Amino acid sequence: MALAATAMVASADGNPFFEYKNWKTPHGTYPFNEIHAEHYMPAFEEAMKRGLQEIDDIVNNPAAPTFANTIEAYEASGEMLSIVAGCFYNLTSAETNDTLQQIELELSPKMSEYSSTIRLNEKLFERIKAVYDQRGKLRLNKQQVKLLEDIYESFANNGANLSPEDKQTYRELTTRLSQLTLQFGQNVLKATNAWSMLLTDEALLAGLNADTKAILRRNAEQKGLQGWLLNLKPTTYLPVMQDLDNRDIRRELYMASQTKCIGGEFDNTALIVEIANTRLALARLFGKQTYAQKSLYKTMADTPENVYSLLDRLRDAYMPAAQQEVKELQEYAQAHGLYAQLQPWDWSYYSKKLKQEKYSISDDDLRPYFELENVKKGVFGLAKRLYGITFKENKQIQVYHPEVTVYEVFDEKGRFLAVYYADFHPRDSKRGGAWMNDFQSQYIRKGKDHRPHIINVMNFTRPVISDNPDENKPALLTYDEVRTFLHEFGHGLHGMLTRCQYSAQSGTNVPRDFVELPSQFNENFIDEKEFLDTFAKHYLTGETIPQELIDKMHASQTYHAAYGCVRQLSFCYLDMAWHSLTEPFAVNETIGTTESVIRFSDEAMEQVQVMPLVPGTQMAASFTHIFSGGYAAGYYSYKWSELLDADAFSIFKQAQKKNGSIFDRKAAQLFRENILEKGGTEKASELYRRFRSGEPSINALLERDGIKTIVVK
Repeated sequence: MALAATAMVASADGNPFFEYKNWKTPHGTYPFNEIHAEHYMPAFEEAMKRGLQEIDDIVNNPAAPTFANTIEAYEASGEMLSIVAGCFYNLTSAETNDTLQQIELELSPKMSEYSSTIRLNEKLFERIKAVYDQRGKLRLNKQQVKLLEDIYESFANNGANLSPEDKQTYRELTTRLSQLTLQFGQNVLKATNAWSMLLTDEALLAGLNADTKAILRRNAEQKGLQGWLLNLKPTTYLPVMQDLDNRDIRRELYMASQTKCIGGEFDNTALIVEIANTRLALARLFGKQTYAQKSLYKTMADTPENVYSLLDRLRDAYMPAAQQEVKELQEYAQAHGLYAQLQPWDWSYYSKKLKQEKYSISDDDLRPYFELENVKKGVFGLAKRLYGITFKENKQIQVYHPEVTVYEVFDEKGRFLAVYYADFHPRDSKRGGAWMNDFQSQYIRKGKDHRPHIINVMNFTRPVISDNPDENKPALLTYDEVRTFLHEFGHGLHGMLTRCQYSAQSGTNVPRDFVELPSQFNENFIDEKEFLDTFAKHYLTGETIPQELIDKMHASQTYHAAYGCVRQLSFCYLDMAWHSLTEPFAVNETIGTTESVIRFSDEAMEQVQVMPLVPGTQMAASFTHIFSGGYAAGYYSYKWSELLDADAFSIFKQAQKKNGSIFDRKAAQLFRENILEKGGTEKASELYRRFRSGEPSINALLERDGIKTIVVK
């Protein structure tokens, strides 16, 4: 009902998006206080209308095609649409509601049709091809050459060379795929929010610390309930699975998580089949046998064979150690009263206990030193030490939610670099996980450097606020949450430090198996005493984190590293299996769609399976990265980038041995100039080789994880 009303609004009166060029906000940031749900659809419709007119102006230009009047004009088109979409799609992830989700559903086919209309515009492609064919005679710089090649190849890879009949098929398939992937993601969010378990007997909470109990109590209070409410959000799920003594409840929580979107109102199994088959049909239009072949175009990996080569090398190196880790934990659990086979809902619980016995360290020991405000100072301080940049909060910049904090970012000479939004805590209106995005990208036009507006969104532990003042605590993060912050902030640096001529190449517009390098590289600093000493102070006493705890952290870094690796590999193999189909997935009618999907997925993960399979469970049904996000046939990129990040950080470790500091400005400048600033202006492999002065090696990763096998090649 609400959407139908908004769709009928045609007037620009009072719609801030129609006046985006005249916003009086700092740095042209979004006037969120003036933007309302009813503004989006009219703004999108107007933006698409303007975008298509800009394309028509290029196509109908009587002058011969040139780089300026065709390639640069095309790259600059759709400005209003970028502004509207930059706001809308960030909010549908971080601050959504039923109205926005309904708009998103209606908008999906419109946006797909808009994109297809441009990509399949024959006259536009003729002009692009005309410029491309004479590229050898043009005096273009490196960025211009790369832009020309990227635009030509993106058109060719999106149907420009198809026959008229195949172009129509392409339109239909891409429109349908956008609807399917959108529905998949919305189902996951709804299913996550729909499940909860209320406990009214405090005895059932045995094992949980006071902070987790407070979180569970607040969960209940927010729903108007008395007791302690469990849900599937990470800030509840993870500590309960680690600490709760009651095995039956842990099992129920695990089953709820791993059967999410399998059957019921939010079933995704049929969607998985249709998504995979639709992607295969798209690949076949382009003469590819599998979607993976099409998807890996212009990545560092290049081919499915290269992906499998990396996965198999990691499997062979890590599996023996992972199996030994499982054996050791099984023996430990039996020695502590588990007279049954270790199950997935036991892993986190006994793993934490064994880690505590081995290293006498746990999240509860570290949390007091990871108070969020101090962690922010540490993360921002790291950027200053490496790259000379500083962050200054600006409360005059409007936000989409009161919990969001905004900073202006300046370089070492005090020049404005970027706007940075930080959104740290979970809400029902926010999807799970953590991510970086931009509201507005960086580009240079008519001599003006338009600096980026970057956002980091997380789901970190909230402060504890209670009627009993003695229970109040600030937001105290786990070790993994601090690592996540560093990870997403690494993406943020990639976006903030970029210096590119064209928005299509700036920031994180790089191959997806390269995009995780800056983020995973940034994680390495959490294990460095020199970095920890800058911020890790006890929230009550101000005491710097003790050397004893740091030593224990270092000693524990390789704990269950092999298990963690093969778990990630299982996701990679699952992804590749669904996108390496050479024939449409056929449901076994005897067992039905759901069981067919589960069995196929289980078989894909079997070669790195080190824990018992639980009948009826399968994470594929909630695997948003590959069925709703941008990682189809690309989840391997996390491991690919992990190899790169370990290799890259080894330069800093070498400098530390030589100079005594991990904050090596020379190495940081090389990383900044060749990786963070360059975006997608050159081939990723060339950028890395220039930074590294050679090819990456897998050995730094194996050494970091404590794996004894050393691979020569």
